[in-house]
Amino acid sequence: MSEVKKIATRQSYGNALVELGKKHENVIVLDADLAAATQTGIFKKAFPERHIDCGIAECNMTGIAAGIATTGKVPFVSTFAMFAAGRAYEQVRNAIGYPHLNVKIGATHGGISVGEDGASHQCLEDFALMRVIPGMIVACPSDDIEAKALVEAAYNYEGPVFMRFSRLASPVINDRPDYKFELGKGIVLREGKDVTVIANGLLVADTLKAADMLAADGIDAKVINIHTIKPLDEELVIASAKETGKVVTVEEHSVIGGLGGAVCECLSGCCPVPVKRIGIQDVFGESGTAASLLEKYKLDAKGIYEQIKEFM
Repeated sequence: MSEVKKIATRQSYGNALVELGKKHENVIVLDADLAAATQTGIFKKAFPERHIDCGIAECNMTGIAAGIATTGKVPFVSTFAMFAAGRAYEQVRNAIGYPHLNVKIGATHGGISVGEDGASHQCLEDFALMRVIPGMIVACPSDDIEAKALVEAAYNYEGPVFMRFSRLASPVINDRPDYKFELGKGIVLREGKDVTVIANGLLVADTLKAADMLAADGIDAKVINIHTIKPLDEELVIASAKETGKVVTVEEHSVIGGLGGAVCECLSGCCPVPVKRIGIQDVFGESGTAASLLEKYKLDAKGIYEQIKEFM
Protein backbone atom coordinates (compact mmCIF):
# COMPACT_ATOMS: atom_id res chain seq x y z
CA MET A 1 0.00 0.00 0.00
CA SER A 2 1.18 3.49 -0.80
CA GLU A 3 1.90 6.03 1.91
CA VAL A 4 -1.24 6.65 3.93
CA LYS A 5 -2.97 9.95 3.25
CA LYS A 6 -6.08 11.41 4.84
CA ILE A 7 -9.02 12.94 2.98
CA ALA A 8 -12.46 13.89 4.29
CA THR A 9 -15.14 11.95 2.42
CA ARG A 10 -17.19 15.16 2.08
CA GLN A 11 -14.35 16.41 -0.15
CA SER A 12 -14.46 13.13 -2.05
CA TYR A 13 -18.19 13.74 -2.58
CA GLY A 14 -17.56 17.14 -4.14
CA ASN A 15 -14.82 15.81 -6.40
CA ALA A 16 -16.92 12.82 -7.45
CA LEU A 17 -19.82 15.07 -8.41
CA VAL A 18 -17.55 17.00 -10.76
CA GLU A 19 -16.44 13.79 -12.46
CA LEU A 20 -20.07 12.70 -12.79
CA GLY A 21 -20.97 16.10 -14.20
CA LYS A 22 -18.34 15.75 -16.90
CA LYS A 23 -19.81 12.42 -18.03
CA HIS A 24 -23.51 13.03 -17.51
CA GLU A 25 -25.33 16.23 -18.41
CA ASN A 26 -28.41 15.13 -16.43
CA VAL A 27 -26.64 15.48 -13.06
CA ILE A 28 -28.07 18.38 -11.05
CA VAL A 29 -26.67 19.33 -7.62
CA LEU A 30 -28.77 21.10 -4.98
CA ASP A 31 -27.43 22.61 -1.78
CA ALA A 32 -28.89 24.47 1.19
CA ASP A 33 -26.49 27.37 1.71
CA LEU A 34 -23.66 25.00 2.68
CA ALA A 35 -21.75 24.56 -0.59
CA ALA A 36 -18.40 25.30 1.06
CA ALA A 37 -18.97 22.82 3.89
CA THR A 38 -20.50 20.04 1.78
CA GLN A 39 -17.90 20.66 -0.93
CA THR A 40 -20.53 20.95 -3.64
CA GLY A 41 -18.96 24.34 -4.34
CA ILE A 42 -16.46 22.39 -6.44
CA PHE A 43 -19.31 21.30 -8.71
CA LYS A 44 -20.78 24.80 -8.70
CA LYS A 45 -17.51 26.22 -9.98
CA ALA A 46 -17.34 23.65 -12.79
CA PHE A 47 -21.05 23.63 -13.72
CA PRO A 48 -22.75 26.77 -12.33
CA GLU A 49 -25.83 26.26 -14.50
CA ARG A 50 -26.42 22.83 -12.92
CA HIS A 51 -25.99 23.85 -9.28
CA ILE A 52 -28.98 25.20 -7.34
CA ASP A 53 -28.54 26.89 -3.97
CA CYS A 54 -31.91 26.58 -2.26
CA GLY A 55 -30.93 28.59 0.79
CA ILE A 56 -31.53 27.45 4.36
CA ALA A 57 -34.66 25.57 3.32
CA GLU A 58 -33.85 21.86 3.33
CA CYS A 59 -37.46 20.69 3.18
CA ASN A 60 -38.08 22.87 0.14
CA MET A 61 -34.85 21.65 -1.46
CA THR A 62 -35.99 18.05 -1.07
CA GLY A 63 -39.27 18.81 -2.80
CA ILE A 64 -37.48 20.62 -5.61
CA ALA A 65 -35.22 17.60 -6.11
CA ALA A 66 -38.27 15.33 -6.30
CA GLY A 67 -39.73 17.51 -9.02
CA ILE A 68 -36.47 17.56 -10.96
CA ALA A 69 -36.27 13.76 -10.79
CA THR A 70 -39.62 13.48 -12.58
CA THR A 71 -38.07 15.20 -15.61
CA GLY A 72 -35.46 12.46 -16.11
CA LYS A 73 -32.58 14.34 -14.54
CA VAL A 74 -30.63 12.95 -11.55
CA PRO A 75 -30.60 15.39 -8.62
CA PHE A 76 -28.09 15.13 -5.77
CA VAL A 77 -29.47 16.80 -2.64
CA SER A 78 -26.65 18.02 -0.40
CA THR A 79 -26.59 19.23 3.18
CA PHE A 80 -25.55 18.14 6.69
CA ALA A 81 -26.81 14.71 7.74
CA MET A 82 -28.76 16.31 10.60
CA PHE A 83 -30.77 18.36 8.12
CA ALA A 84 -31.00 15.80 5.31
CA ALA A 85 -32.23 12.97 7.52
CA GLY A 86 -33.73 14.99 10.37
CA ARG A 87 -35.22 18.31 9.30
CA ALA A 88 -36.34 17.09 5.88
CA TYR A 89 -37.44 13.61 6.96
CA GLU A 90 -41.09 14.05 6.05
CA GLN A 91 -40.22 15.31 2.57
CA VAL A 92 -37.66 12.54 2.03
CA ARG A 93 -40.26 9.96 3.05
CA ASN A 94 -43.27 11.31 1.18
CA ALA A 95 -41.79 13.16 -1.81
CA ILE A 96 -38.86 10.83 -2.58
CA GLY A 97 -39.33 7.48 -0.84
CA TYR A 98 -43.05 6.91 -1.40
CA PRO A 99 -42.95 7.51 -5.19
CA HIS A 100 -39.49 5.86 -5.31
CA LEU A 101 -37.92 8.74 -7.19
CA ASN A 102 -34.40 8.76 -8.54
CA VAL A 103 -32.99 11.25 -6.00
CA LYS A 104 -29.57 10.90 -4.36
CA ILE A 105 -28.98 12.39 -0.91
CA GLY A 106 -25.44 13.46 -0.04
CA ALA A 107 -25.46 13.89 3.74
CA THR A 108 -22.21 15.34 5.03
CA HIS A 109 -21.02 16.01 8.58
CA GLY A 110 -22.47 12.81 10.00
CA GLY A 111 -21.58 11.35 13.39
CA ILE A 112 -19.86 12.49 16.57
CA SER A 113 -16.74 13.60 14.68
CA VAL A 114 -18.54 16.76 13.57
CA GLY A 115 -16.91 17.94 16.79
CA GLU A 116 -17.26 21.51 17.97
CA ASP A 117 -20.65 22.02 16.30
CA GLY A 118 -22.09 20.00 19.19
CA ALA A 119 -25.06 17.73 19.77
CA SER A 120 -27.49 19.72 17.61
CA HIS A 121 -25.41 19.03 14.50
CA GLN A 122 -23.96 15.59 15.31
CA CYS A 123 -26.45 13.31 13.56
CA LEU A 124 -26.36 9.91 15.25
CA GLU A 125 -29.75 8.75 13.99
CA ASP A 126 -29.56 9.05 10.19
CA PHE A 127 -28.94 5.36 9.42
CA ALA A 128 -31.98 4.39 11.47
CA LEU A 129 -34.23 7.07 9.96
CA MET A 130 -33.27 6.28 6.38
CA ARG A 131 -33.21 2.47 6.81
CA VAL A 132 -36.89 2.41 7.69
CA ILE A 133 -37.97 4.15 4.47
CA PRO A 134 -39.00 1.42 2.00
CA GLY A 135 -36.71 1.16 -1.04
CA MET A 136 -34.05 3.54 0.32
CA ILE A 137 -30.41 2.51 -0.13
CA VAL A 138 -28.30 3.56 2.88
CA ALA A 139 -24.50 3.69 2.66
CA CYS A 140 -21.50 5.14 4.48
CA PRO A 141 -18.06 4.91 2.80
CA SER A 142 -14.80 4.37 4.68
CA ASP A 143 -12.44 6.56 2.66
CA ASP A 144 -11.87 8.75 -0.39
CA ILE A 145 -11.73 5.87 -2.86
CA GLU A 146 -14.88 4.24 -1.55
CA ALA A 147 -16.75 7.55 -1.37
CA LYS A 148 -16.08 8.29 -5.04
CA ALA A 149 -17.11 4.76 -6.01
CA LEU A 150 -20.31 5.12 -3.98
CA VAL A 151 -21.31 8.36 -5.73
CA GLU A 152 -20.91 6.75 -9.13
CA ALA A 153 -22.78 3.62 -8.04
CA ALA A 154 -25.58 5.79 -6.66
CA TYR A 155 -25.91 7.52 -10.02
CA ASN A 156 -26.12 4.18 -11.80
CA TYR A 157 -28.78 2.87 -9.40
CA GLU A 158 -32.38 3.71 -10.29
CA GLY A 159 -34.01 4.88 -7.08
CA PRO A 160 -33.35 6.83 -3.87
CA VAL A 161 -29.94 6.57 -2.21
CA PHE A 162 -28.80 8.07 1.11
CA MET A 163 -25.03 8.57 1.41
CA ARG A 164 -23.34 9.72 4.62
CA PHE A 165 -20.00 11.54 4.39
CA SER A 166 -17.66 12.70 7.16
CA ARG A 167 -16.32 16.10 8.06
CA LEU A 168 -13.13 14.63 9.56
CA ALA A 169 -10.39 13.40 7.22
CA SER A 170 -9.97 9.63 7.20
CA PRO A 171 -7.03 7.46 6.08
CA VAL A 172 -7.17 6.08 2.55
CA ILE A 173 -7.31 2.30 3.09
CA ASN A 174 -8.74 1.00 -0.19
CA ASP A 175 -5.90 1.95 -2.56
CA ARG A 176 -5.24 -1.56 -3.81
CA PRO A 177 -5.62 -3.17 -7.26
CA ASP A 178 -8.22 -5.73 -6.16
CA TYR A 179 -10.60 -3.18 -4.59
CA LYS A 180 -14.13 -3.47 -5.95
CA PHE A 181 -17.18 -1.51 -4.82
CA GLU A 182 -20.67 -2.92 -5.17
CA LEU A 183 -23.80 -1.66 -3.44
CA GLY A 184 -25.01 -4.21 -0.91
CA LYS A 185 -21.75 -6.18 -0.79
CA GLY A 186 -19.39 -6.12 2.19
CA ILE A 187 -15.62 -6.35 1.90
CA VAL A 188 -13.40 -8.61 4.03
CA LEU A 189 -10.36 -6.55 4.97
CA ARG A 190 -8.75 -9.03 7.34
CA GLU A 191 -9.33 -12.74 7.92
CA GLY A 192 -9.67 -14.09 11.45
CA LYS A 193 -11.14 -17.01 13.39
CA ASP A 194 -11.99 -15.71 16.88
CA VAL A 195 -14.43 -12.85 16.28
CA THR A 196 -16.01 -11.01 13.35
CA VAL A 197 -15.79 -7.22 13.57
CA ILE A 198 -18.10 -5.37 11.18
CA ALA A 199 -17.50 -1.63 10.74
CA ASN A 200 -18.30 1.22 8.37
CA GLY A 201 -17.39 4.79 7.59
CA LEU A 202 -14.76 6.71 9.49
CA LEU A 203 -14.26 3.89 12.01
CA VAL A 204 -13.10 1.20 9.58
CA ALA A 205 -9.49 2.42 9.73
CA ASP A 206 -9.50 2.49 13.55
CA THR A 207 -11.10 -0.96 13.61
CA LEU A 208 -8.19 -2.30 11.58
CA LYS A 209 -5.78 -0.73 14.11
CA ALA A 210 -7.77 -2.30 16.93
CA ALA A 211 -7.50 -5.68 15.21
CA ASP A 212 -3.70 -5.33 15.21
CA MET A 213 -3.81 -4.59 18.94
CA LEU A 214 -6.02 -7.62 19.53
CA ALA A 215 -3.63 -9.79 17.55
CA ALA A 216 -0.86 -8.84 19.98
CA ASP A 217 -3.10 -10.31 22.71
CA GLY A 218 -3.66 -13.51 20.76
CA ILE A 219 -7.15 -12.60 19.52
CA ASP A 220 -7.59 -13.21 15.79
CA ALA A 221 -10.23 -10.77 14.52
CA LYS A 222 -11.87 -10.90 11.12
CA VAL A 223 -12.62 -7.36 9.93
CA ILE A 224 -15.39 -6.59 7.44
CA ASN A 225 -16.23 -3.23 5.89
CA ILE A 226 -20.00 -3.02 5.46
CA HIS A 227 -20.32 0.22 3.52
CA THR A 228 -23.93 -0.50 2.58
CA ILE A 229 -26.17 -0.75 5.64
CA LYS A 230 -29.25 -1.31 3.50
CA PRO A 231 -29.42 -3.66 1.75
CA LEU A 232 -27.17 -5.52 4.20
CA ASP A 233 -24.85 -8.21 2.87
CA GLU A 234 -26.65 -10.89 4.89
CA GLU A 235 -24.84 -13.75 3.20
CA LEU A 236 -21.43 -12.46 4.30
CA VAL A 237 -22.63 -11.53 7.79
CA ILE A 238 -24.16 -14.96 8.43
CA ALA A 239 -21.21 -16.89 6.99
CA SER A 240 -18.75 -14.90 9.10
CA ALA A 241 -20.84 -15.32 12.26
CA LYS A 242 -20.91 -19.09 11.73
CA GLU A 243 -17.15 -19.07 11.16
CA THR A 244 -16.14 -17.12 14.28
CA GLY A 245 -19.09 -17.57 16.67
CA LYS A 246 -19.00 -13.97 17.91
CA VAL A 247 -19.75 -10.64 16.20
CA VAL A 248 -18.92 -7.01 17.00
CA THR A 249 -20.34 -4.03 15.10
CA VAL A 250 -18.58 -0.65 15.03
CA GLU A 251 -20.25 2.54 13.84
CA GLU A 252 -20.26 6.30 14.40
CA HIS A 253 -24.00 6.17 15.04
CA SER A 254 -26.39 5.21 17.81
CA VAL A 255 -26.25 1.51 18.62
CA ILE A 256 -30.02 1.60 18.09
CA GLY A 257 -31.28 1.19 14.54
CA GLY A 258 -28.06 1.47 12.56
CA LEU A 259 -25.45 -1.04 11.44
CA GLY A 260 -25.58 -2.88 14.77
CA GLY A 261 -29.34 -3.10 14.64
CA ALA A 262 -29.30 -4.37 11.06
CA VAL A 263 -26.73 -7.06 11.89
CA CYS A 264 -28.66 -8.18 14.98
CA GLU A 265 -31.90 -8.37 13.00
CA CYS A 266 -30.16 -10.50 10.41
CA LEU A 267 -28.48 -12.91 12.83
CA SER A 268 -31.35 -13.34 15.28
CA GLY A 269 -33.44 -15.12 12.72
CA CYS A 270 -30.96 -17.66 11.38
CA CYS A 271 -27.65 -17.57 13.25
CA PRO A 272 -28.03 -16.35 16.85
CA VAL A 273 -24.57 -15.62 18.22
CA PRO A 274 -23.33 -13.15 20.87
CA VAL A 275 -23.16 -9.63 19.40
CA LYS A 276 -21.47 -6.54 20.86
CA ARG A 277 -22.60 -3.21 19.38
CA ILE A 278 -19.96 -0.47 19.57
CA GLY A 279 -21.24 3.01 18.86
CA ILE A 280 -23.02 5.84 20.66
CA GLN A 281 -24.82 4.28 23.63
CA ASP A 282 -28.22 6.01 23.50
CA VAL A 283 -26.90 9.45 24.44
CA PHE A 284 -26.49 12.77 22.68
CA GLY A 285 -23.07 14.08 21.74
CA GLU A 286 -21.42 17.24 23.00
CA SER A 287 -19.07 19.96 21.83
CA GLY A 288 -15.37 19.19 21.57
CA THR A 289 -12.67 18.34 19.07
CA ALA A 290 -13.37 15.33 16.89
CA ALA A 291 -10.38 13.46 18.34
CA SER A 292 -11.38 14.10 21.95
CA LEU A 293 -14.97 13.06 21.34
CA LEU A 294 -13.99 9.85 19.56
CA GLU A 295 -11.74 9.05 22.50
CA LYS A 296 -14.37 9.91 25.13
CA TYR A 297 -17.03 7.78 23.48
CA LYS A 298 -14.51 4.95 23.00
CA LEU A 299 -14.67 5.08 19.21
CA ASP A 300 -10.94 5.51 18.58
CA ALA A 301 -8.69 2.51 17.97
CA LYS A 302 -7.86 2.13 21.67
CA GLY A 303 -11.50 2.34 22.73
CA ILE A 304 -12.60 -0.16 20.09
CA TYR A 305 -9.81 -2.52 21.13
CA GLU A 306 -10.72 -2.31 24.81
CA GLN A 307 -14.41 -2.97 24.18
CA ILE A 308 -13.76 -5.96 21.93
CA LYS A 309 -11.22 -7.41 24.36
CA GLU A 310 -13.71 -7.11 27.24
CA PHE A 311 -16.38 -8.76 25.08
CA MET A 312 -14.05 -11.66 24.29
